[in-house]
Amino acid sequence: MKLILAIINRDDAGAVTQNLTKQGFSSTKLSTTGGFLMSGNVTILVGVDEEKVQEVIDIIKEQSHSRRQVIPTTTEMSYGYYPSMPVEVTVGGATIFVVDIERFERV
Repeated sequence: MKLILAIINRDDAGAVTQNLTKQGFSSTKLSTTGGFLMSGNVTILVGVDEEKVQEVIDIIKEQSHSRRQVIPTTTEMSYGYYPSMPVEVTVGGATIFVVDIERFERV
């Protein structure tokens, strides 16, 4: 048994969970916040047998898209914060962890 933890952009969460369900996978969706941009993410948990791991990863890859986003930056000066040039960053996609499950029980 494996546990897949996928951290994805909240804009892709609906498509990912819908497609996982359509393919017969149960998932749990948690609202999370990223540390870099402090933006909304979703962490999806999926427990599967080892032979199904790649199928779940393929669904997540197919439905999670990277995109470019312009973010404001600020500079701290002696009298406060001053706006500076915005920076373009790549957001989205997915970060996926696969971990072994030593024991699983439904109660």
